[in-house]
Amino acid sequence: MFELLPPLNDRNLPWMDTIHPIVVHFVIAMALISVVFDLIGRFGRRPALFEVSFWNLLVATVAIFVAIIFGQIEAGLASPYGEASTILNLHSTLGWSLAGVLALLSGWRYVIRSRDPLQLPPAFLGAGALLSVLVVVQVLLGNQLVWVYGLHTVPVVEAVRAGLV
Repeated sequence: MFELLPPLNDRNLPWMDTIHPIVVHFVIAMALISVVFDLIGRFGRRPALFEVSFWNLLVATVAIFVAIIFGQIEAGLASPYGEASTILNLHSTLGWSLAGVLALLSGWRYVIRSRDPLQLPPAFLGAGALLSVLVVVQVLLGNQLVWVYGLHTVPVVEAVRAGLV
């Protein structure tokens, strides 16, 4: 069965480059801008931004599942070493948790929007703040995996294949 899969390249991937970071940047941007639009809409008295925020949140929710699929595949091919495996496990767990949080917030936001699209309760803004903190922590973990441990970078893949790491 494994002979049906394409060979791994110099980044230890079956495709040209990592796809997870590409997709996850959409999630990061849309989730955070959703919170920003909520804040501007609420405190700037511009309720039209609530609609923009809702759609950004919805797209972020869909995109995070695509990011998780590629993230899980690429994590399985990463050959983490030392502390990188602990960080990778935490990053994966937080990613799945963020998917749940985004799904819950999207559902909650849909109900709020259905009842009164021009109002946003303060509790939802608090949940948005929590979402922002989780996203920032997740970004820091992902950055550490790439920029400190070099997962899926050519020099690290070569070192792992040579048995140096």
